[in-house]
Amino acid sequence: MTTGLPPVIKAASIIGYRLVNSKFPPISLFDDVADEDEFDALYELQAMTNPRLQTELGNLNLVKKEDIPFGIPGCSYATGPFTHVNPEGSRFSDGQYGVLYMGDSLDTAIAEVAYHQSRYWQGVHGLDYDRLVFRGLKCRVGQTELHDATTISFKSPIYDPDSYSASRVFGRELYQAGSEGLHYHSVRKPGATCWGLFTPKHVNSIIQTAHFEFIWNGKEISSVNRFTRT
Repeated sequence: MTTGLPPVIKAASIIGYRLVNSKFPPISLFDDVADEDEFDALYELQAMTNPRLQTELGNLNLVKKEDIPFGIPGCSYATGPFTHVNPEGSRFSDGQYGVLYMGDSLDTAIAEVAYHQSRYWQGVHGLDYDRLVFRGLKCRVGQTELHDATTISFKSPIYDPDSYSASRVFGRELYQAGSEGLHYHSVRKPGATCWGLFTPKHVNSIIQTAHFEFIWNGKEISSVNRFTRT
């Protein structure tokens, strides 16, 4: 990489936003316990009777047990990106480790998701219309140290809108250096910023805010509608 590692900043707190597909329900086992010991005991008990448990929880070997923020509201939302890693990767991951992505507003999160959903469905032939429902989540993160990639020029290859080659190498450099995450420019919403966390351990809560309906018209996401609020 030619960028090198950006400076580290200490964030007293972060409020970020993300969207998750509503077809994936929260993983109740993470939210049913208060600590690691309770989780281990309940996991052993449920594993005897629930053959789908491993699929629901994902790969627990991909996250340190001591990094799981047991007892917080929305623990499953915080842990899910690290146990259900997209094998195809993402901007700052090659698919070997998870990243919890958040935008600085719901609008930023919507712009990011709309782009990726359009890109995915454009590769599905014969689909003329679909309705996709996502949950909006508000994330509160406590004090953490992040690498500040907003100090890197937006012209850098890590911000390439079409290729993740450079950004994945950059993300792996940070991950292998023990980084807790990074603050970076949103590629899909000009002027906005995002966070990518390499660990869920500093998450204080993740709560649902609203549901959003994305309309796929056969060519693109043509509209996004907010239709419920809790």
